Amino acid sequence: MKHPRFNGRSPLLLQILDKLRFRPLVVIHDVLMVAIAWWAAYWLRFNLGTIPGAEYRQALAMLPVLLVVQAVIFQVLGLYRGLWRFASIPDLIRITKSIFFGVLISITIIFLITRMEDIPRSVFPIYGLLLLTFLGGPRFLYRWIRDWRSASKVGEYVLIVGAGETGGDLARNMLRDTARSYVPVAFVDDDSSRHDTDVYGIPVMGDGDAIPDLVKKLGIDLIVIALPGAKASQMRRIVNICSRTNLPFRTLPRMHDLLSGQVTISELREVSIEDLLGREPVTIDTDRVHEAVTGKAVLVTGGGGSIGTELCMQIAKFAPRELIIIEHSEINLYNIERQLREAFPDLELCSILGSTADPILVEDAMRTHSPNLVLHTAAYKHVPLLENQARVAVKNNLLGTKTVADLSDQYGCDVFALISTDKAVNPTNLLGATKRVAEIYCQSLDARSNTRFVTVRFGNVLDSAGSVVPLFRSQIRAGGPVHVTHPEITRYFMTIPEACQLILQATSMGEGGEIFVLDMGEPIKIRDLAEEMIRLSGKTPGEDIEIVYSGLRPGEKLHEEMFYELETPIGTSSEKILLVRNREVNYPRLQEAMANFEARCQANDIEGLISELSALVPEYTVRSAEAGKDSNVLPLVKKSAR
Repeated sequence: MKHPRFNGRSPLLLQILDKLRFRPLVVIHDVLMVAIAWWAAYWLRFNLGTIPGAEYRQALAMLPVLLVVQAVIFQVLGLYRGLWRFASIPDLIRITKSIFFGVLISITIIFLITRMEDIPRSVFPIYGLLLLTFLGGPRFLYRWIRDWRSASKVGEYVLIVGAGETGGDLARNMLRDTARSYVPVAFVDDDSSRHDTDVYGIPVMGDGDAIPDLVKKLGIDLIVIALPGAKASQMRRIVNICSRTNLPFRTLPRMHDLLSGQVTISELREVSIEDLLGREPVTIDTDRVHEAVTGKAVLVTGGGGSIGTELCMQIAKFAPRELIIIEHSEINLYNIERQLREAFPDLELCSILGSTADPILVEDAMRTHSPNLVLHTAAYKHVPLLENQARVAVKNNLLGTKTVADLSDQYGCDVFALISTDKAVNPTNLLGATKRVAEIYCQSLDARSNTRFVTVRFGNVLDSAGSVVPLFRSQIRAGGPVHVTHPEITRYFMTIPEACQLILQATSMGEGGEIFVLDMGEPIKIRDLAEEMIRLSGKTPGEDIEIVYSGLRPGEKLHEEMFYELETPIGTSSEKILLVRNREVNYPRLQEAMANFEARCQANDIEGLISELSALVPEYTVRSAEAGKDSNVLPLVKKSAR
């Protein structure tokens, strides 16, 4: 609902009536109207002439009775639930009831006191009609003036969910906005103690369940969710209600993102899937990260990927001596370099285009820049795609890791951090198997090096390139269907910024040889994720957008795991980071296996690569594309004992 702009000042009457938003002033107004109506009734009874002395004295004596009775009745019958801004037929009915019962009770009390001596009976009906006019008239006049003014304003009518401090600050800033882009007209809040009150003159008109009715009643154009501290379950409930209105809805950043403490209109954004998944804000030991990064040369491999990009942005905030990025995608490298130079113009930055599986390129970077800290994120990660690409999976994920790790040791880096995955636990795919061998290699190398080698293992990150969230988003945008592999499939999720913060924290606290496992919370059903994303788009799952189950793909599990059976997680100084100890590996056998991987890659010996992976990782099982949809994993080869 768009409105032409209004440039005039508020009429004097409206400025006066605006003061009646506050309940004490409304009560004073109503009690004053009782007195005026009482005396006006006498004046009319005596034909606008002088009131006789006896009647005058009796009227004056009974006025306090009338005032007390009417004030109590007004409160009991809820006359002050309605705000003048939204005066309507229900308010008129409440006024009529209050006057009727007030007159009835007043007559009874006055009769018991005076036996109606010197009190004309006709005064009471005249008084009731006058009081109805005096109470109802100003309310409806006020609403008419306000509606006339609102109709001449630019902007959208806004319903704000949350009448707390954040919602109040947002409403105040909307009211102060000279452009009047948004006009707040009502709040809803699940806290019943806030109902029937107002915030900056804007009424709180019920809880979240009232949203659909209020949208129709008030002509709302936009719903704003001002609940930055809300739990995921609260957000899901509110989003489900908002989605039924077919109106756009926006939210504010979560509490820990409101760094300035000021809530502004510019911070409104669409509700994201992260808002509904209940990830608690991460608190990291910035002093420790500062010590590990500030003034140091930091190398990030795969620095143009989803995790690598965020890592580079966060590292840049800690003022490293130099940031070196190795990235094999030209466009990704271009994008991260542009972002960093715009955000951190004073950053010493070196961008290197190439693969970590290229020993000459990596060694040149090590020799030239002498990095203190290496964060190895470069990897191929798309599970079904890699199942038919064993050679490139081994070459990039495993041998590429070996190259960077060996050269980190050779050139005396302080810390090398391998970014691993939950798919490395009891792997059923080449991604997991290659990452598990990479974990084993880095742990083994730690015992023989002055460089501290640590591994950081975590699950899926929301909205990373090639992940399920952007895929679902594109399918929803196309009108569906949304493809989910299995109705019971689950995955662990965390946000990209959260994962990167914890990576830096774990890297700074590692002494060498550890596997740090990030606390991923509870696994999430992919089906639920799809349904929430459909609702966020304003559609209804199963009606507007269909969900189709296509079956598990090659290499996929129903449920991922964060730990091996023999890995006992140990708490650390960070509640979001757990530690597991590595198991012993026959180092000569490991070196022999690495040589075999090199030779088999050169010979393109796929079966030999699979066999070598299976020998190093006895838990490695492969799920075939034809396997039954309800099985979790199927063995490909019989495992050899170590």
